[in-house]
Amino acid sequence: MAYLITGGARSGKSSFAERYASRLAGRGIYIATSTIQDDEMRERVHRHRQQRESSGFLWETVEEPKQLAALLDDLGRKFDEAGADCEPAVVLVDCLTLWLTNHLLAYEDEPIEKLEDEIDRLVQAVAAYRYPLLLVTNEVGSGIVPAYPLGRTFRDAAGRLNRMLAERCERTYLVVSGIPVDLSRIAVSLDEL
Repeated sequence: MAYLITGGARSGKSSFAERYASRLAGRGIYIATSTIQDDEMRERVHRHRQQRESSGFLWETVEEPKQLAALLDDLGRKFDEAGADCEPAVVLVDCLTLWLTNHLLAYEDEPIEKLEDEIDRLVQAVAAYRYPLLLVTNEVGSGIVPAYPLGRTFRDAAGRLNRMLAERCERTYLVVSGIPVDLSRIAVSLDEL
């Protein structure tokens, strides 16, 4: 049972996801996809880790900037093998757009199909994952069209990734100004028009 949580930068997505996670299981695995490139990012990561540790919810942090699909496959197998003897942890991935950026930069000089293959692999892993899974992503397509090719590639790939995951998630939430809106409940089907 996967849940997609999207919104703009600093909208409260991660805070909502962390609070939601504490309602789904007694413990959590926080998969951080960021890479630390500078002091500002190092401080941001440190601050977020401290906030999780002081929340009262038991988090295990795993840093995985690229091999997210394989990690989800491994966790699913681990929870399957544990069986009914062990309550599986809720898994929170924060965030998919950083994961996408990591791949985009790695494949910058490669055909776009390599990036699309990574997206497809992740979508398949999410669809196969049977345990509580929260996916945090950014909504990047509501702004201006980037002036440079790499920016447009990123915007388009993020939109496709989010759309493909929303189709496979039980619920999709949009967080705006700290307020989560359940898009799945208010979605309109073409049959209703």
